[in-house]
Amino acid sequence: MRVITGTSKGKKLRTLAGRSVRPTSDRVKESIFNILGDEVKGKIVLDLFAGTGNLGIEALSRGAAKVVFVEKERQASQLIQQNLSHCEVEGRSEILPRDAVRAIGFLERRHDFFDLILMDPPYRKGWVSKTLATLMSQPIYHDHSILVLEHDRREPLPDILAPWELIRERRMGDTIVSFLLLHKQRFSAEMGS
Repeated sequence: MRVITGTSKGKKLRTLAGRSVRPTSDRVKESIFNILGDEVKGKIVLDLFAGTGNLGIEALSRGAAKVVFVEKERQASQLIQQNLSHCEVEGRSEILPRDAVRAIGFLERRHDFFDLILMDPPYRKGWVSKTLATLMSQPIYHDHSILVLEHDRREPLPDILAPWELIRERRMGDTIVSFLLLHKQRFSAEMGS
């Protein structure tokens, strides 16, 4: 696993042994960021279910202003810190060692708002619906925020996504990456929908 492009291009990221954390593959990560294009530069990013920090570190390397990493596993949180230091981007980051639902509530109470939310929950554990419902009831985003959700093809998105609108999906094997927006008009042409 490596940083694909940007200021930390080519740096290898450490991973955890075993299956407790399933990092996004370089192929899927590259597809996500190719679709996002310049929508990362200068943005405030939330990396939910951050695992090793793979997605958020890629965002920092590509010019994100700040990334908040949410990861409840202690070993994974420590690994994120090591990866941030290795890539020399720790000054633009924050790690919240708590589960995604509690972190969303904490961030709302703190009045944080995110331009881009990256969400890669454990597959087939019910986290997709639960986290989307929490985001709907505790908005930590604004008009024109983008939500990128990686999920298993056997765990489809809920039928009701309001206020989010699905504008694009990309399937790679058993993985689906869904791109959701609050206002479709601004980005639909840029993101190829």
